Amino acid sequence: MEKGASQQPIIIKKKKGHGHGHHGGSWKVALADFMTALMAFFLLMWLLGSTSTEEQKAIAAHFQDPGSKYVVGEGGADLGLITQDKPLEQTESDDPNDETANDEAATKEMTEDQLQKELERIEAEQLEELKKQLEAEINALDSVFEQIKDQILIDFTALGLRIQIVDKDQRPMFDVGSANLQQWSSDVLHALAPILDKVQNKISVTGHTDATPYGAGATYTNWELSADRANSARRALLDGSYPEAKVATVQGMGSAAPLVVDKPSEPINRRIAIIVLKKAVADALGGGVGIDSSQLINTNSTFAPPKPEAPKILSPREVDDAIDAATAQ
Repeated sequence: MEKGASQQPIIIKKKKGHGHGHHGGSWKVALADFMTALMAFFLLMWLLGSTSTEEQKAIAAHFQDPGSKYVVGEGGADLGLITQDKPLEQTESDDPNDETANDEAATKEMTEDQLQKELERIEAEQLEELKKQLEAEINALDSVFEQIKDQILIDFTALGLRIQIVDKDQRPMFDVGSANLQQWSSDVLHALAPILDKVQNKISVTGHTDATPYGAGATYTNWELSADRANSARRALLDGSYPEAKVATVQGMGSAAPLVVDKPSEPINRRIAIIVLKKAVADALGGGVGIDSSQLINTNSTFAPPKPEAPKILSPREVDDAIDAATAQ
């Protein structure tokens, strides 16, 4: 450049950098939403992993049809009560042949009164079926009952199913005036035992005599005879494999309850009555329920009445207060 020539200024423009900048805060909100959703997803996976198959079915069914009443686990009905992939109104088992599961589901939904009535109905059906089996066995041509079927009476009473074996002219159950069983009556009781054991109900064994009294001054009477005969019948049942634990009562009625009221001395009044008791009746008779031993007096020591409390000694002030109160009254 020649000296003295006009110099044109050189202008250098520098662009100030601003980096990437923050571009606003919306990305932070999106990231937070994503992380929250991801945490919820993993929490859901963890919860589902700790549930049973039935609970998972209930949850799935709830989302498929939210309007229906499905069992959903904690806070709802018992998960074992209802089939999980069905509404509450449907209590049948998936297996149509699974009668036990269906009966259990229906039973658990009943009220206490309904359950009691249902149990009584089932019990009545079982006793009716037992009656039919007894009648069929008695009428069978090759059974031990064939020759004496006219001496066996079966009916229902308020206590349960009653089987009575009665005496007949020339064919008594026991030796005269004795508790010794005739051979045929022992065979009948042995044959009865396994049939009676087909139901869970307990039995009552009662002995009855006719009204013919013992001689004047006798210490052994029809009461003792009837009780001894009832125990002989009980022993014969046990010999026939009947469980002793299912014998609720053994008693003698003497001649107090004749079968033929207007002819109390007839042989038919001498009989053994075996009653298959309704459960409610057996429970009322005891049912094996006793009291706690702590409620009993200790039999290992002599019982002594409680000692009287020592008289309370009053202070002079308390005496004056008592006198003032009595005077005021």
